[in-house]
Amino acid sequence: MSKVVVSIISWNHAKYLADVLNSVLAQTYPDISIVVVDNGSTDGSSDLVREKFPEVGLLRNTNNLGFSRAHNQVIAYTRANFTQLNDLEDLFVLVLNPDIILQTDFIAKLMDRAAHRTDIGSAGGKLLRLFQTMDGDLLEKEFSDVVDSTGIRMFKSRRAVDRNSGQRDNGRFERVEEVFGITGAAVLYRLSALVDVAPDGNYFDEDFFAYKEDIDLAWRLRLRGWKALYIPDAIGYHHRHLAGSEKVSILALLRGRKNRSRFLSRLSYRNHLLMLLKNEQLLNVLIDFPRIWFQETRKALYLIFFEPTTWFSAMLDVIRYLPRTLKKRRAIMALARSRAREIRRWFA
Repeated sequence: MSKVVVSIISWNHAKYLADVLNSVLAQTYPDISIVVVDNGSTDGSSDLVREKFPEVGLLRNTNNLGFSRAHNQVIAYTRANFTQLNDLEDLFVLVLNPDIILQTDFIAKLMDRAAHRTDIGSAGGKLLRLFQTMDGDLLEKEFSDVVDSTGIRMFKSRRAVDRNSGQRDNGRFERVEEVFGITGAAVLYRLSALVDVAPDGNYFDEDFFAYKEDIDLAWRLRLRGWKALYIPDAIGYHHRHLAGSEKVSILALLRGRKNRSRFLSRLSYRNHLLMLLKNEQLLNVLIDFPRIWFQETRKALYLIFFEPTTWFSAMLDVIRYLPRTLKKRRAIMALARSRAREIRRWFA
């Protein structure tokens, strides 16, 4: 039987950890190990895991090393500790956000569809939104029927969104199907696929730190020929404080930016540009150039006029990372199996 190692990163997420860990421990799939990485938390995350969940593996980082590097630590741990007992193709890593709650058969449903298909590099289920509301003095969880994600959709403009985000789960999203990729909030990776696209161990690009590293990895897997599968009967719930939508107006986007920190805005813009530099194929750029140019010009002008510090710091980062980004690009393109037209079909 294939083994699943669950990777959860906590950076001051102690208030969510009990729920996510209980939901993983309640899974019906029999062969699961759990590793929590405490990324320099100051809220007692490590103490909670050690005292209430002694069966869970715990790695502690002195500082916040970022989403990418912390998950890479768990993937490296999986390779080091389980490859002698399992073939590489039979090892899977489930990357989970700490603010996720899974239905008890979530992992079993994913594995039932993905484990026996050796062309599947990643798989994900249907994520619905979980809200917290106050009922008097009690904090209540509201498990909604609003879709958080059914995979990643990439537009011809190279804007990436969570598929069907913000829509009601009214029976329209029940087909098992391939998607461009799976959101990093809850994604199952075949370990051999990760090794295949990152022989140097940089599975999630550590230059990204956090934000859009899941889209970058999805793109690299696609370029290498691995498939991503959406499995709707695997259901999880994702805490949401602010509700976004796949189809959103420019005004709504601008309002949303007001609630995002400048640091996250910098990471988002920087990582988006680095992702394009690494993964774009020239023919696809030429075909979609008008849409890409319009989207990138609009974004850059907004930042220059309304968030100049964000734009300037992001561009400095891009210049600083450019030599090694181009080196990564050469390695990615040398490994690529998918032709431009095969990738282009995923740009909506």
